[in-house]
Amino acid sequence: MTSDIFTRIWRLRQKQVRRVLGLISGTSADGISAALTEINGSGVETRLNVVAFRTFPYPTALRREIFKLFSPDTSTVDRICEMNFVLGEFLAECANRLVKEADLGDIDLIGSHGQTIYHSPRQGEVCGYSSRSTFQIGEPSIIAERTGVPTVADFRKADIAAGGEGAPLTPYLDFILHRHMELSRVFQNIGGIANLTYLPATASPQDIVAFDTGPGNMLIDAVVRHYSSGALNYDDRGRLASRGTVDAELLDELLSHPYFARNPPKTTGRKEFGEAFALRVISRGEELGLGFESIVATVTALTVESIARAYEYLLPEGSTIDEIYISGGGARNMFLIGDLRSRLDPIPVLKYDRLGIPCEAKEAVLMAVLANEHISANPSNLPKATGARKAVVLGNLHPAS
Repeated sequence: MTSDIFTRIWRLRQKQVRRVLGLISGTSADGISAALTEINGSGVETRLNVVAFRTFPYPTALRREIFKLFSPDTSTVDRICEMNFVLGEFLAECANRLVKEADLGDIDLIGSHGQTIYHSPRQGEVCGYSSRSTFQIGEPSIIAERTGVPTVADFRKADIAAGGEGAPLTPYLDFILHRHMELSRVFQNIGGIANLTYLPATASPQDIVAFDTGPGNMLIDAVVRHYSSGALNYDDRGRLASRGTVDAELLDELLSHPYFARNPPKTTGRKEFGEAFALRVISRGEELGLGFESIVATVTALTVESIARAYEYLLPEGSTIDEIYISGGGARNMFLIGDLRSRLDPIPVLKYDRLGIPCEAKEAVLMAVLANEHISANPSNLPKATGARKAVVLGNLHPAS
């Protein structure tokens, strides 16, 4: 059996074109993004085509159970254990559905990020040992067994073991697919958390700057869920924010959060900007006499301003930006993107789709790329971005039986 597995992996490495499926549930935890790709080569020789993409929304009950895992107050070890396998089943179901819909025959490999339920990458100590940690659920052994396809997962952990923050991972994809000889580019993802990659013209891996700029859609979504009692999960196209007024006092208070002043490499998540933080923002907004829509407008302005200030204060001195590409669910928020364009004028703010990959598919495509790099035995973290001591091969392989 072991020799059969090694033979299958060896044959996979020899294929000129590999069909690789990427799966991810992002910080917003609204569903599974699945991208089926055809990949030729690896590393800087990677050539990629997106064959099919779809987002599979979580069933309401499943999403509710996942959200309980984000807080120590509502999470228990038995539920984490169970939900790891439950989510593995759902990920496998999504993978099989997309492959069936694409009707292209067998696929070669799956890369799955799963769902992050806790991310604590800063140095700490427990019993004399480092407590840097990250945890994603969505059992990859289940995915491999249910699909019959080798599955690579747990992409963040090797970087943390090497002293990094386990994120951001997207800069690797930006570097191998989008570096440019003449243009200096920023790739700005606005998911639950917003993160950027700065690729100066003719960039080498050592030239790349990448970090989380702060909350993207996370606070906006939390405020909308709170005031709608869960009937709404996000601000559709920014319509609610457009009816409110940004409160300068609240915005200044939010921008004083110490995360925004920290120098990269840095990452963040629900631990700093999750539900507990959102409730404090709502309480403070109500103290200031703000209505629902004005609180939505103000946290939307926080996303815009924290992104803009990251460009102005946290990129290397003398950095130039020729164009900015936006990906992630925030690209659908027309009010947010309009404000961002005004704030960054005259730099062009463009949709990532122009580069041949749907803006909402980018992170799922990244998982496919990272799985392909794992099979090719290529390191795929960028130490300049994550703070790791060295470049390492990311992910763990779960062969299909």
